[in-house]
Amino acid sequence: MDQLHDLPIPLLAWYRENARVLPWRSDPTPYHVWLSEIMLQQTRVAAVLDHYRRFLEAAPDITALAALPQDQLMKLWQGLGYYSRARNLQKAAKQIMERHGGIFPNTYEDIRALAGVGDYTAGAVAAIAFGLPVPAVDGNVLRVAARIAGDSGDITTPSMKKKVTKALEAVIPLEAPGDFDQALMELGATVCLPNGAPLCGRCPAAHLCRAFQEGRTGELPVKPAKKARRVEERTVYLLFHRDRVALRRRPGRGLLAGLWEYPNELSCGPDWPAQWGLTLPAWERAGTGIHIFTHIEWRMTALTGEAEGPDLPEGWVWASRADLRDRYAIPNAFRSFEGIVLDRLGHF
Repeated sequence: MDQLHDLPIPLLAWYRENARVLPWRSDPTPYHVWLSEIMLQQTRVAAVLDHYRRFLEAAPDITALAALPQDQLMKLWQGLGYYSRARNLQKAAKQIMERHGGIFPNTYEDIRALAGVGDYTAGAVAAIAFGLPVPAVDGNVLRVAARIAGDSGDITTPSMKKKVTKALEAVIPLEAPGDFDQALMELGATVCLPNGAPLCGRCPAAHLCRAFQEGRTGELPVKPAKKARRVEERTVYLLFHRDRVALRRRPGRGLLAGLWEYPNELSCGPDWPAQWGLTLPAWERAGTGIHIFTHIEWRMTALTGEAEGPDLPEGWVWASRADLRDRYAIPNAFRSFEGIVLDRLGHF
């Protein structure tokens, strides 16, 4: 990792000329930095911008976040996915209220102790919001470091992360740790791209980079092949009564915990409408959809039907078009059927 020793000066000069203008960078309070870092986990910047703005309108500070009703929290998060992040965000806000009097903690150790905060997020908040010389090592940074150093270590291993963190601790500039961490992230996100397609002609570290000099950018970084996803065939029941659609809340634990969904079950299961105590004249096939989670792929077939009356199983609700817009958070997994539902519900 010796090549990293000469990285700070060219990297910081490049960052100050090329950094994207982002709202959390323009006003890097601890709350703003923390919120943005949680939202950006496994999510593109473009997808986060509108959510970040709406979230701050509803929860401008830690006190407001801690007090948000769960359904409102989930609705604000709708579209970002990985909803456990939102639940941990609120859990951490409550921890800050209880343990720190509502003031965001200002040490790496206390930040790291918050719910949903790992080494990377704690390092980013500590450096950007508080000016502490702590590296923030995520997948982008590991890729940049592995290429510059020409290191063939598996970047998914704790030992490789530890090696990169130690190397960056030795070179992080004390006068600009936040800019340095953000510059590394920016380089990985916009120039040192994954999948063998880096834009080396734009890179301020090309003259230091062993992968570039040796023609190995397609080989580095090294990481194991992904495991095959489990495929589930599911039937989604779009049940209507007049201008309402039926929703049920998912269990409080597991995949998409606590969110509202169109009733669905494994396609190889029993006659589910009958199991739910529902009698309908007929079901009509309404289309198909696919959604890919990290380890599971849902292949869905939707059926539509009109209920004869308003009775629903316990815990289900009838939702209007306005309810879907303003109240209930429906996971992206069911986006394939959004147009069908909205067309059936009409205008509001």
